Amino acid sequence: MKKTPLLNVALSRLIASLGHGDMVVIGDAGLPVPPGVELIDLALTHGVPDFVSTLKVVLSEMQVESHALAKEIFDKQPSALTALDALNEEGALGRRDLLSHEQFKVLSRQARAIVRTGECQPYCNIVLVAGVTF
Repeated sequence: MKKTPLLNVALSRLIASLGHGDMVVIGDAGLPVPPGVELIDLALTHGVPDFVSTLKVVLSEMQVESHALAKEIFDKQPSALTALDALNEEGALGRRDLLSHEQFKVLSRQARAIVRTGECQPYCNIVLVAGVTF
């Protein structure tokens, strides 16, 4: 059994296979999944697992170079933004790019996978761009 926090097989496999610049989206329960993009569905019920907890576990294994958020998170989800800012201060998220929600959905078409959480608060979505550890 793994010693690190991430136990989900599909998510572990995805992170292990990422190359520099590959994108992974962690999204709320309502984020659409474009055709052809792998879905790793973690959602069990409303709020389980939540967005921030899922992100923290992913960050325990994924090297992130940069991330993208929809601008709407600033007005609609200040508590999620506070958590993201704290992670960014730790250096876990790299450079931040801001997009409209529509631009975010277009960018998600390029993702290797979308990780669906049970989060039911709108705009709790992030694109993580894989970095390198060397």
